[in-house]
Amino acid sequence: MKRLKYVLALILALGLLGGLGYAAVNGLGADKSGSLSSIDLGLDLAGGVSITYEVVGDENPSKEDMSDTIFKLQQRVQQYSTEAQVYQEGSNRINIEIPGVSDANKILEDLGQPGNLYFIAQTDASGNDNYTYHSGITEDGNLETTEEGNLIFGWKLNKEIEELQAEGSIVLGGNDVSVAQAVYQQDSYGAQEPVVSLEFTEAGAKAFADATTKAYANGESIGIYYDGKFISVPNVQAAITDGKAVITGMESYEAADNLASMIRIGGLKLQLNELRSNVVGAQLGSDAIRTSLIAAAVGFALIALFMIVFFRILGVSATLALAFYSGLMVFLLSAFEMTLTLPGIAGIILSIGMAVDANVLVFSRIKEEIRSGKAVDEARKNGYNKALSSILDGNITTLIVAAVLWFLGTGSIKGFAETLILGIILSMFTALVVTRTITSIFYGIGLQSPVLYGKAKETPKVDFVGKRKLFYGISCAIIIAGVVVMGINAGAGKGAFNYSLDFVGGTSTTVTFDRQYELAELEQTVANDIKSAAGINEILIQTVTGTNQVIFKTTTLSVSQREAVENILEANYGVTSDNVAAETISGVISSEMRSSAIEALVIALILMLIYIWIRFKDIKFGAAAIIALAHDALIVIVSYAFTRLAVGNTFIAVVLTIIGYSINDTIVTFDRIRENQHLATGKKEMAELVNTSVSQTVTRSLFTSITTFFTVLALYIFGVADIKAFALPLMVGVISGTYSSIFVASPMWYDLKTGFKTFFSKKTAE
Repeated sequence: MKRLKYVLALILALGLLGGLGYAAVNGLGADKSGSLSSIDLGLDLAGGVSITYEVVGDENPSKEDMSDTIFKLQQRVQQYSTEAQVYQEGSNRINIEIPGVSDANKILEDLGQPGNLYFIAQTDASGNDNYTYHSGITEDGNLETTEEGNLIFGWKLNKEIEELQAEGSIVLGGNDVSVAQAVYQQDSYGAQEPVVSLEFTEAGAKAFADATTKAYANGESIGIYYDGKFISVPNVQAAITDGKAVITGMESYEAADNLASMIRIGGLKLQLNELRSNVVGAQLGSDAIRTSLIAAAVGFALIALFMIVFFRILGVSATLALAFYSGLMVFLLSAFEMTLTLPGIAGIILSIGMAVDANVLVFSRIKEEIRSGKAVDEARKNGYNKALSSILDGNITTLIVAAVLWFLGTGSIKGFAETLILGIILSMFTALVVTRTITSIFYGIGLQSPVLYGKAKETPKVDFVGKRKLFYGISCAIIIAGVVVMGINAGAGKGAFNYSLDFVGGTSTTVTFDRQYELAELEQTVANDIKSAAGINEILIQTVTGTNQVIFKTTTLSVSQREAVENILEANYGVTSDNVAAETISGVISSEMRSSAIEALVIALILMLIYIWIRFKDIKFGAAAIIALAHDALIVIVSYAFTRLAVGNTFIAVVLTIIGYSINDTIVTFDRIRENQHLATGKKEMAELVNTSVSQTVTRSLFTSITTFFTVLALYIFGVADIKAFALPLMVGVISGTYSSIFVASPMWYDLKTGFKTFFSKKTAE
């Protein structure tokens, strides 16, 4: 009877898995929500809306004003997608590209007219109302309408903006606001309420102090007017003289966040006018998604085969759990309306590696318990109990990185962090709940023989500490060689790195053909001709939906190169120079975005250091982990110098992925050192401790790396060119992360622990 219960549980589990798989492929309901087809894809995978704004009244705005405007617009458009891109075109134009949407008019309506925001006093110097509230009904009960017959409802201006400016009724403009953000504060009842927190510039603070003093004395409001309408009319409840204010009465945090966002975009130094808007196609081509799915299937099959061969019935459990993970990931990506791009795929790859790692960690422990003579049931329970702290510490440290990047990052960094956070939570759930449940079901139906679970072999002990100088030397040699190559390339005028359009910008050439071209056809014909004519290697293609226009983005073209491109287009495709328009564009990754990414990473590393210090009660563990992370980041960076792969948007994602991957691997090894630490007292025992602990975990590190490597290798083999360029440095990073976890991190902890006293001696410890 008991066995029947487990058989029914297995049938139910397989049924749930089948249902989840069906939902992932076909979705739920008419909108196919929860399926692969309903996931929002980025510009690189599916295209979106492209909007071009032009600065009003200034053909040559300052570089600082343009940079500030681009950064603030980037923050504003992230409400539509974390993968939205904002960059400069020519001297006075700004392009916004928003993936996963197709209604340009709706976006334009929501964005409004960037740059026009005013704080308006309720009354003028004579006491006359500058604006009044209209309920839509007159005092005699009739409808109140405009001359066109439209109902008048809400707050309305009684004067023109120019008149208000002339008489001094405009308190301050949007550019007088230095900070606008949604926060929570405690209300009079002790509850948390959402508000908009404002901070003003020095000049703005003085003007606002004078205005609020007058408004408070008269019981008046100060209206916030943006893009032709009032977006908030808060009553002044006190004279505000410290340059800081809050707007209360928000119905939700989302409403507060939206208001803060509109105030920020209204605070642009430049006034912008819409020049054009288009719906553009994907940048990576139609094969990108198909080949990525093939790669995912091949990678999954390789992982499943590997896990079953080495872990037997436990491997079957892990494979089923990984299938649950994949289905849940697809469903939640769709449910949370996340936009998926290449950096997002990087976050998923990392979380898959961590999901497999947690299983490998538990299974290795179970096999160790069986080797020590424990019965299978007791070994299963002990395996999970002993592996729990390592799983939690490894995932939490990576989660710290992801959370900080999500809060402080922008653009693709935020998208990477979103998918990584979701993946980490799912990976922990599947490893600690789903896999454990399936394993219990298999045991309950009678699969109880130790042969089905395997027995860990005695691991040979390697003198990692004694050979650490060799390991350090190999790492230093690779990094130094990379620096030398960078210097050689820079000296030759090629640049230390091959920076892509994302970083340095280039030329955007819009071509109007005599017919519509499919992206695949453009890649095989026109793109190759342009590369050949201009002597370039990198080109991004965007089709403009519903037109014959195609946008080609390349590295910066000289006058002669532009002429060569025009000549080849006319000779091969009959396109005259009148139908070719070229503009210089800035990089998508602005200096502010790079600064915010570095700032976020530094904060994340500090928080990781603190967490490891608290958990391991030894800051030297944290210091050694940071050194190992720096090692991995440098190895990946110099790999770009060696290979001359384009350093662009995915470069940041690759480095972040490897940092997250490496810290998880390192923490597991450190956890085993902590577990064995009571065995060591002197320096000799300390070296023995490190050698024993690393030897005990080296198999797990290799197994995890192999499974992660399978996934990335499949992407490299089956992916399109851009995906190959993304997968190659990831493979380098996986190898480097494994190397540092085994050969660098733990020996470095030993050196820090002993004060490097034995590093320069002939013997390790006496």
